Amino acid sequence: MTLNSSIGNIFCKAWSMTKNKSIFIKNIYYMLSYAFMVLNQGGYDDIAAEEFENIHNLFAAILAKGIGRQLKHGLYREYLNRKEDTAVVHGKIDIPGTLRNQFARKRVLTCEYDELSENNLLNQILKTTVMLLLRYTDVKQKYKNDLKKEMMFFSQVDVIDPSTIRWADIRFQRNNNTYRMLTGLCQFVLEGMLLTTDSGEYRLTSFLCDCWMSRLYEKFILEYYIKEWPQITARASQIAWAVDDGIGTMLPAMHSDIMLTRGSDVLIIDAKYYTHTTQTQYGVHTIHSGNLYQIFTYVKNKDVGFGKQPHTVSGMLLYAATDESIQPDNTYRMSGNQISVKTLDLNCEFSEIAAQLNRIAEEHFPSC
Repeated sequence: MTLNSSIGNIFCKAWSMTKNKSIFIKNIYYMLSYAFMVLNQGGYDDIAAEEFENIHNLFAAILAKGIGRQLKHGLYREYLNRKEDTAVVHGKIDIPGTLRNQFARKRVLTCEYDELSENNLLNQILKTTVMLLLRYTDVKQKYKNDLKKEMMFFSQVDVIDPSTIRWADIRFQRNNNTYRMLTGLCQFVLEGMLLTTDSGEYRLTSFLCDCWMSRLYEKFILEYYIKEWPQITARASQIAWAVDDGIGTMLPAMHSDIMLTRGSDVLIIDAKYYTHTTQTQYGVHTIHSGNLYQIFTYVKNKDVGFGKQPHTVSGMLLYAATDESIQPDNTYRMSGNQISVKTLDLNCEFSEIAAQLNRIAEEHFPSC
């Protein structure tokens, strides 16, 4: 297995604190680089060689570089519906509006038309995120200067309330696909580090919330195996319920985080990013019961799906290691299947993180 050379020379000494988890800033960049493969392309190499004191500088640097590249191609424009009062016909006449004008003795028409505009949601998201970063004191002046220069091209673009963004409704196509990474990074910033003050203003926190680190953690592991282990099929697959009568009405869908498959050998990985890797009661540490029930259910239903065909189905709970003294490292045999509970240490050089992920694949698929 070889690491991506375009991000191989980053040496950041600072830490990113996510509650009680410590993660090298450089490892956030590595994780983003797998989650957003465009970062592995030419043009971002200088970012990989920089040292970042905090996560905000990293995001500001990536956005400055990415927006600069986008400006060379031109800002994305799309047709937006407009309605205005005018003395001449422009587009389609809006009858109700025009009648209201006549009743008010206004000698104008109300017209509705489509206008090709830069003031669309994708550009508004970029500008809103940049304006927040510009207000954050910990962002270095050199990144602020780059972003300020780029914002001159966004003069016709509005800043919007981040809470109104419907991220799930955003769709990418051929004309705006270059915005995919930038928009994803903005979502990471706005949802992962946004704090609403008592006065209703938005500020950036000094850490990333666990919910967004969890999504990045899961996405990173999946994309790592897709890229670095092409001999194994890696995908986030849906698992069918093994119902005896074929009736699955109202049963919830089972979506695995990562499913590694080679022939009839399967490893289902459930990636977990928690503040505490174990649950504690009366001083006794145990595995999160809900997590264990979930992975066991995934494994047994996948196992039944093979029927009498020779196969192996295993499951793994892969927690992001914390600073706690007790970390799970167990392997169990449950009803004929192997269920393991491991941790992935993100508080080390990325070469070691890669080695940990490689060992998991090597142990479960020794013939690769």
